[in-house]
Amino acid sequence: MVVNIEQIGKNIYRIPVPIPFPMKYIYCYMVRDADGWSLVDAGFHNTEAIEAWKQVLKQMNVRYEQIHSIYFTHFHPDHFGLAGWMQERTGAKAYISKEDFAMAQRVWGKNSSQAEQIGEMCRKNGTPEDLADEIEESMRSLAKHVTFPELTILEDDEVILGERKWEVIPTPGHSDGHICFYQREERLLLAADHILDKITPNISIWPGSSKNPLGNYISSLEKIQQLKVDLALPAHGALIERVDDRISEIIQHHQKRLDQIFRLAKDGRTAYDIAQDLFQHKSLNSHQWRFAIAETLSHLEYLVFTGQIKKENRNDIVFYKQNK
Repeated sequence: MVVNIEQIGKNIYRIPVPIPFPMKYIYCYMVRDADGWSLVDAGFHNTEAIEAWKQVLKQMNVRYEQIHSIYFTHFHPDHFGLAGWMQERTGAKAYISKEDFAMAQRVWGKNSSQAEQIGEMCRKNGTPEDLADEIEESMRSLAKHVTFPELTILEDDEVILGERKWEVIPTPGHSDGHICFYQREERLLLAADHILDKITPNISIWPGSSKNPLGNYISSLEKIQQLKVDLALPAHGALIERVDDRISEIIQHHQKRLDQIFRLAKDGRTAYDIAQDLFQHKSLNSHQWRFAIAETLSHLEYLVFTGQIKKENRNDIVFYKQNK
């Protein structure tokens, strides 16, 4: 097996690590400096990812102990799952934002009840009991693919990667504590899941997280538009050169989806009913249904925040309807 490692500039290497999801790979980044190496994200904890990392280090002629720092852009399992495994072998310090430190503990920590709370969230929003049970179980099974490290909260406004200063840019939306790294002189953005080519990042509501993640996300996109970025290095898909154009496309996508959901909620419907209409052209498994419902909820709650939709309880089930 040969891993297709792409060098970007002088000291940055783009590493494809396989994941068992439709995107196929997460792109982690290795950055070389005088003292060794830093990583940005680590991947999903399974055999395929571990074998890929072993091959990467062999190809790069890098020993585990040469990796001194690991920066996690957010707590999701395709980025964070190998955190403990990688730290155990490297001895590296593992950094994450304050918000996602809390979410990592909540979702992946011992005695987590997040899976049960997600199941309850789905039931409360009209999901049939059998599907809600499957969603709960699929969420529970994800925890098997996360190895928890000793984490340090990243409180600095800047970090040194490849002997250059990178600004730490909070970009809440995809997760509450999602961060990007910006190199001002070279106009590079380590974008993680904030901006993706072809697909749009999932923006969802989860127990314990922001009540208006879509509002946060749009504000975070506008924040990046204020920077001068010539090249974005995302965690999935191709490198992005037309960053401002891509941001505008993503905002337009969400505006269209908001308009569509507003129309669908006309006379009062559950988030599950609306998600069924939105995704009727797709055959979804329980993992995908979890995202479909949670993303539909994020759009509905945005419309509640803007006063366009109101919600009401009917027999302990939440219904959303146009606020006429």
